[in-house]
Amino acid sequence: MNRQIPLWPDTVPGFDEAIGQSRPSVTLFPAEHARGMVLVLPGGGYDHKAAHEGVPIAERLNRGGIAAAVLDYRVAPYRAPVPQWDAMRAVQWLRHLAPEYGYQPDHVAILGFSAGGHLAASVTYLDVDPAPTAQDALSALDPRPDAAVLCYPVITLGEYTHQGTRNSLLGPSAPQEAIARWSVEGHVSAGAPPAFLWHTSDDGAVPVQNSLFMAAALAARSVPFSLHIWPHGHHGLGLAEEAAGVSRWPDLAVEWLHTLGY
Repeated sequence: MNRQIPLWPDTVPGFDEAIGQSRPSVTLFPAEHARGMVLVLPGGGYDHKAAHEGVPIAERLNRGGIAAAVLDYRVAPYRAPVPQWDAMRAVQWLRHLAPEYGYQPDHVAILGFSAGGHLAASVTYLDVDPAPTAQDALSALDPRPDAAVLCYPVITLGEYTHQGTRNSLLGPSAPQEAIARWSVEGHVSAGAPPAFLWHTSDDGAVPVQNSLFMAAALAARSVPFSLHIWPHGHHGLGLAEEAAGVSRWPDLAVEWLHTLGY
């Protein structure tokens, strides 16, 4: 049975009731005999969350024998690092819940689409401080995921970015320092978690250079990765069930996760 958990039971760091968004939460999609858990982050330009990139993805992971969870994270007018706080707290929750659900606490991956891919990549590869919160059983747990699946992700906030994503995350007049700070390709370090990336070469919203930049950054630091570029497919494909060739990506991602012990 699915279970929704508020990320903070009491005071939510940075939460503003006047904005009118729900308090951040994570909804669990357990899988019997699962060895690992994947946190799913729908895209939407840090402006909204695309429904087809949430629950259907979790259910597909379940069919592959992998437990999943979908994050309801805060979006604009919340700015960085608020969405990152939500994702990192969710990772801590999933580590905390591992004994209850039977998966391994050190096998918590993250999967994100488009701007959700930027969120997934930023909490995996950037040095982001968790939310200032009271010490509890979760706060001592590692908020960094153990692996990342990045689906047509926004990676750079520079020349090849998706402008709406950058504006929602940093504001329309973001200084160059902030743009560099949140461009993930410039911050990958040796020993970082492995990644699975996929994109289409003619994506008209988030240029394929984003995945290529990320792959190059991972390669430069000898971080293992799997990269898949299909020649055609519009942005926001989700499961891509009707896109020739691209529809293989969920099988490939599940196989890749299985090789990592998920």
